[in-house]
Amino acid sequence: MILAQIENNLNQLVENFNKQTFIYELLLAYNHPKASITRLQKGGLNLSKIPGEIDWKKKLFFKEVTHEDLHDVIDNAVTNERIIKHDPRFIVVTDFETLLAVDRKTKDTLDIPILEIAKHPDFFLPWAGIEKRQLPTENPADVKAAAKMAKLYDEIRKENPATSPDDIHSLNVFLSRLLFCFFAEDTGIFEKNLFTNSISSHTSQDGSDLHTYLNTLFEIMNTNTSQRNNPPAYLDAFPFVNGGLFRNNHPSPKFSMKSRQLLIECGSLQWRDIHPDIFGSMIQAVVSPEHRGGFGMHYTSVPNIMKVIEPLFLNELKEEFEAAKFEPRRLLKLLERLSKIKIFDPACGSGNFLIIAYKELRLLEIEILQQLQSLQKAATGFEPKQLELIPKAQLTLAAAYQPTLFSRIELSQFYGIELDDFAHEIAILSLWLAQHQMNVKFKEAFNTCNPTLPLQASGNIIHGNATRLNWEVVCSKEADNYIYILGNPPYLGAKELDKQQKGDMDLVFAELGNVKRLDYISCWFKIASDYIFGSEAKYAFVSTNSICQGEQVPLIWPYILLKKEEIFFCHQPFDWENNAKSNAGVTCVIVGVQNIKKDCGKIIYYGAISKQVKNISPYLIEANSIIVHQRVNSLSGFPKMILGSSGFDGGNLLLTVNERLSLINSNPEAEVYIKRFMSGNDFLYDDIRYCLWIDDDQLEEALKIPYIKVRIEKCKEFRLKAGRDARKAADVPHRFFYQTHRDSDGIIFPKTTSGKREYVPTDFVKANTIYSNAVFLIYDADPYIFAILSSRMHKVWMEVTSAKMRSDFRYSVNLTYNTFPFLPITHNQKQELERHVFTIISERENLSEKTLAELYDPKNMPISLRDAHQELDFAIDRCYRSKPFTSDEERLEYLFRLYAQMIEEEKQKNGEIIFEQQNTKKKIRNKYA
Repeated sequence: MILAQIENNLNQLVENFNKQTFIYELLLAYNHPKASITRLQKGGLNLSKIPGEIDWKKKLFFKEVTHEDLHDVIDNAVTNERIIKHDPRFIVVTDFETLLAVDRKTKDTLDIPILEIAKHPDFFLPWAGIEKRQLPTENPADVKAAAKMAKLYDEIRKENPATSPDDIHSLNVFLSRLLFCFFAEDTGIFEKNLFTNSISSHTSQDGSDLHTYLNTLFEIMNTNTSQRNNPPAYLDAFPFVNGGLFRNNHPSPKFSMKSRQLLIECGSLQWRDIHPDIFGSMIQAVVSPEHRGGFGMHYTSVPNIMKVIEPLFLNELKEEFEAAKFEPRRLLKLLERLSKIKIFDPACGSGNFLIIAYKELRLLEIEILQQLQSLQKAATGFEPKQLELIPKAQLTLAAAYQPTLFSRIELSQFYGIELDDFAHEIAILSLWLAQHQMNVKFKEAFNTCNPTLPLQASGNIIHGNATRLNWEVVCSKEADNYIYILGNPPYLGAKELDKQQKGDMDLVFAELGNVKRLDYISCWFKIASDYIFGSEAKYAFVSTNSICQGEQVPLIWPYILLKKEEIFFCHQPFDWENNAKSNAGVTCVIVGVQNIKKDCGKIIYYGAISKQVKNISPYLIEANSIIVHQRVNSLSGFPKMILGSSGFDGGNLLLTVNERLSLINSNPEAEVYIKRFMSGNDFLYDDIRYCLWIDDDQLEEALKIPYIKVRIEKCKEFRLKAGRDARKAADVPHRFFYQTHRDSDGIIFPKTTSGKREYVPTDFVKANTIYSNAVFLIYDADPYIFAILSSRMHKVWMEVTSAKMRSDFRYSVNLTYNTFPFLPITHNQKQELERHVFTIISERENLSEKTLAELYDPKNMPISLRDAHQELDFAIDRCYRSKPFTSDEERLEYLFRLYAQMIEEEKQKNGEIIFEQQNTKKKIRNKYA
């Protein structure tokens, strides 16, 4: 059963929701045999005799809950002997408002409103025989090795203070050499424990001669065995390594007894078990103590890397393999293609993406070669008749005319740029380690492999600033190359850039003018688009979701689209995850870009589900590539939305409830200078605060009240010490810095709102209340405007046109409110919308003991209030068309089409006005000529 069908089944379940049959319909949605479900309904498979419970062996424990706390029930169920002895994969409890579930195998949990079950189709996938992709568990070998190396590094730094960039670079190279030797002696590159035993046996316990010994040893490993000058046998036992690892003269640091002992302890670890892709990031944290505390926190997990490389190139190669499986010549062409692929990561860090891409290509190559073997019915080796199938470049005569197979995928096909010197060194080393691991796999498959030593040319990893290098010099474009650019460039917002990074932005975007509001990662998108222009090359980056939201879109995407490039796949926003079971605090997207290709299917990934679409817009939705630009007035003729008032007073003009009471008790005449004050949080949580609000003509009298006078003086002091604009307002310290208050009716709308809420809390302006600049205000607005702002239609528009920080949306007047497309409606339609608004207000008043934050909590939103909002949604939808919308994606597609239509009509109307004005001027000129 495909995932899309499961999702459709779940939507049907929600649409026809029935408490009595819910659990059976849920099981059927995942393709359980209908006969089995019928038996279960009749009690045949149910091991529980308790009403409201289902205990289906190895499948499910389900319990209906009425008066108990759901969390207590599920906590008890997961440890209940009666339940777990039947080994249910899932435990599910529900009161038919909220559903809680636990996957006992993966320990995943689900806590959702039950009617949102269709939004989580992947949770119960094991019922359909599809195991959910799990992040690999943190490898103890990686963590232990990184922690031990951190101790060694700290001790070496203590004994060898690095005072210059050259000193730091030498230490970085030294650590790379150590890591290679530890890995080599534990994986068969060297004799077992050769390096550690040699140090233990041939250096002094106090460590005094260890640096000299290591200098000599590294020189030996850089010398071909035939050119060595009779070194001692214990040194001559080390093979020639080559590859540049030991080539340059970087003196080893000096050691003490403690640091020597730590080095030997490091050698005793299980280095064969490390993962080069993970360990590289962990060891990078070793030289950056501020990044410790959770080694690998910013490591890009293998599943996240696969989200990039699979749609970028790997899926296509695997499909090609399946199509050519029984055609030797096509298989040979595919092998030839693998040898001409170039993988380029222009922000490669310690090489995670390059390593995983290298491993996946090597694994595919092994599959292809095994298939070629099977076509000739040879289990091992190659018969003479097979020679015509195998390219000569892959053969060598290992023994008497015995053909032997070698990999054609070279590290020289892998390119990277990295700003950090140590990460750059580790990336080179990690590729060598990955190559050895894959050679071992190759040998397991074919009983032969490329020799690891001497090391061949490493990947083309350049130490430098990717924004200032010519990428075509780093990774040249040849006619027969297949080039894929990928990676996870740095996430920095425009306000987080240092002087150097601002200079990078100015250089990259020099031709585009002022783009100071762009995020730093946009540099990589711009340069990559220049690189692939007019070629078959493609790129895909992991990015913060801001690159495809709000003001970023009109700043960067027109440039890309004008180059006739298109998004050919994307992953919708997902939370950053990694092996360290922590996250980097960001919501990410993945965007793949290529030159426009006719009839090329595009794919949008929604978690574990994917959808083929005709076009992907820069907002990562299925729609035409329409870009929303800022406006200073409403496209739909809505009344003006303004920001609330800003005090910029250091809190000196604000009063708590007790401060207000104390002031009025001592000076009753002060009450006229006090108004209710409401910020965004006050609005949501119903907190009560007040502020001093003094008109110019009241100031003289107000200053006679000592308490007020002190507050005003403190406000003046604060502004004088603040920025230039604040200092200008120091002359009027009794007033708010920015005043927009009007004694008039209106609507209040939050500036920031949680994306987890189904609806954005909206309210009417309260009389005699000053609203802060954490909210927006619309004065003298009809109630139907409230309806529009409260609707699902408006929320989905906000979700793509406003900025997003983690899971919170930061509303934009010019990009969201003023651009929202809404056609004129009739008087009767306005009245209908207003009825729904007052139904919502009435439902809130019925629950007046709850704050707006509580009422709009997605997990606990009262059903009556949710129903009122849904009825409003239906009414808003009918303002657009009679046919109901089936999804948010359908709503957005409609809104973007309508936006484009309204913009075009506006242009035509403005053109007609300009034409009429020009005609009028012409007539006047003719009259007085």
